[in-house]
Amino acid sequence: MRELRIGVSGLGVLHTDESVPDVETKFAMIRESEVFDYMDRTPPKADLDKHLDASAKYGVPIYAGGFFYLVGRDEGLLEQNLRIGKACGSALHNVQIFTKDANGRVLTDDDIADVYSRTYDLALRIGIRPCFENHINMWSEHPGRVQKVAEKVLARGMQFNMTMDHSHVVMKMDNPRELEIQDLQRDLDDRRIVLDPQLPGNVARSWIDSNFVVIAHARPAVPNNPINIWAKHPDGSYGRGVQYPWMRPEPGQWHSEWDGSKLEAWETTMRDLLHHHASRADSRLLCITLEMIPPPDYGAGAKYSIFDNNVACARWIREAWKAEVGSAGAASKVASV
Repeated sequence: MRELRIGVSGLGVLHTDESVPDVETKFAMIRESEVFDYMDRTPPKADLDKHLDASAKYGVPIYAGGFFYLVGRDEGLLEQNLRIGKACGSALHNVQIFTKDANGRVLTDDDIADVYSRTYDLALRIGIRPCFENHINMWSEHPGRVQKVAEKVLARGMQFNMTMDHSHVVMKMDNPRELEIQDLQRDLDDRRIVLDPQLPGNVARSWIDSNFVVIAHARPAVPNNPINIWAKHPDGSYGRGVQYPWMRPEPGQWHSEWDGSKLEAWETTMRDLLHHHASRADSRLLCITLEMIPPPDYGAGAKYSIFDNNVACARWIREAWKAEVGSAGAASKVASV
């Protein structure tokens, strides 16, 4: 069977944000779940030894990590985190770049390509692979920008390594407040971009088919995902809503009605990714990180178990992966007859 690692974000190893386990307990929970291959985490420098000790004790590698960066302020932090990732034994580092730089200027596609080039060269010297993510509040909030930047990077003779988090695409579907951001509604109306994963030419499928995806973040979301009315940001705004429980919450555990059928769009892209990895010998996908987490835009204030939902979704992905591998193997046998 082709290798595919499935891990979990260190932020997602807790039941609710009312009680956050210590580092060793998180590694123990991952080991005891028997479903995850690694933790996804770039620990603060002060906590590095705790993570390395717990990783060794429980046999849970820190295979991936990541952080967010403001251009013009965080270049030193980026290098430090790349080196921490290397010290952890991570294969890759997920990079989120804010839409504006430290002077408040919106970064152009050329600017992002420049940042990617510098990061790529630095990471290559350190010995870790950088992956740029599509994400709200970042340059790639408009998912159509990813392909444009990727083309600029490829023209410079570098690979474009992507972290795909399609929850940030799905939650914008049929979502008027979200479609206003970066004029996404206009581009939808003009058919310059397709969000629906069940339609031809959709943006997530284009990333997959272009073989950009090195790591995927798996956080269930639904079209017009409910905002998180149980959590606010410092400015008083509610969490934007980029997380939908995988399992039906018990009464009082969540703020909205739950309908599992709405997860179909999210599942479609995940199946597309798994099919790609099973059927293409040149697939660059290394791993999938379960990323149901507790910040305000996600699961802050929720009463359902974030970790149990990550475990259940990981099991579904593993079963879907086995089915894809089986289908690919059967097709290969037929073709060889």
